[in-house]
Amino acid sequence: MDRNNIDKIAKSAEDKVLLAKLWDKINAGIRKNILANSGFLSPRELDMAKYLFGNLQGLHTFGGYPDAERKMLVYLPDYLDESALADEDSPVVCIRATFFAGDTPNHRDFLGALLGADIAREVLGDICVGKGSCDFFITEEMATYVLQNFIGAGRTKVHLEQIPLNKVSVPEPETKEIRDTLASLRLDSVIAAGFRMGRSQACQYVTAGKAAIDGLPCEKPDQSVSEGCKISVRGLGKIKLKSVNGQTKKGRISVVIDRYV
Repeated sequence: MDRNNIDKIAKSAEDKVLLAKLWDKINAGIRKNILANSGFLSPRELDMAKYLFGNLQGLHTFGGYPDAERKMLVYLPDYLDESALADEDSPVVCIRATFFAGDTPNHRDFLGALLGADIAREVLGDICVGKGSCDFFITEEMATYVLQNFIGAGRTKVHLEQIPLNKVSVPEPETKEIRDTLASLRLDSVIAAGFRMGRSQACQYVTAGKAAIDGLPCEKPDQSVSEGCKISVRGLGKIKLKSVNGQTKKGRISVVIDRYV
């Protein structure tokens, strides 16, 4: 664990600022022997933090529920165990927004409305939209502000309440199944099949830095994709390589892809 590694890990000036803030927050917790946490981090940011801190004793990641994509980096002193992450003093708070079941606001509606209410991205965790309700995660410090100032997503009016983390409802995402055959499991080939476009167009999305595999940005169109990987493409959405089913008689690879709708 060496602060000087920030320059080696960071890919941009923004990365350096982020890693420096993480270093200062976590080390303040270590020095004072108290719980310390970051804001919510993307998978890529968490990956950089992993290299910065290594196997630091007492360091955890937590996003409010087991499969969260955006998570905090949390240092727990030795007098606290992991249960402290989900108790009433947790640094993560879940807000439930309920609305008329006939309305259909989506993730983008909620994210845009929250950011439009002057709520910074780093204080927002996952946004889990279901039928008639949406559970979303924020930092404990912002809970009161959100409860008082967030009134709706798009044209949908909402009623807000803070709920315990053990009452979180994460709906199964709706998907459309796509069956296809590919010459290879290249990233651009999987994107082309999942979003029904030409491989050259898919390649352009990747080289433009708009694609990520399991949350980690990838600019290599020929990157191999494994079964179970989730691929997000900015401006298009998200797909999952659900299964790879072997070769056809013509030597192509049979795949099943789930496209999130």
